[in-house]
Amino acid sequence: MKKTILTTVIALFCLSASAQFSVMSSVSTPLESEGWNLDSITNNIALGYQVNDKIMVGVQKNGENYDVIGRYSLSGNMYVSAQAPTKDVMENLTLGLGISIRVWDELYIEPNYTRKDEEGSFNVGLSYKL
Repeated sequence: MKKTILTTVIALFCLSASAQFSVMSSVSTPLESEGWNLDSITNNIALGYQVNDKIMVGVQKNGENYDVIGRYSLSGNMYVSAQAPTKDVMENLTLGLGISIRVWDELYIEPNYTRKDEEGSFNVGLSYKL
């Protein structure tokens, strides 16, 4: 029920104002037994909605579930991000810092560092602004 309400609220936000959408994904390194394929890019695909110049909200695929994401733009192309599931938000909150580098037209490469609990990771993502 909570997922349905959350999805409805996000959909209403998206439809209520004219703003920009973004499709984002992190590029994950495949296991040694596997080769590079489409799953390396679409494993945690996300859809974001640019509320204003500074704030973006959206949803991101996380395995079989979906997480809520948020971004706050800092100076230049740098941003602070947060990602959390719909259950046990504070226990599973992931925070990050990244930068968007424009490659072509509305295509961006986004190197970022995320941290959850005591573990941190460096990721490279792609985003396209619609």
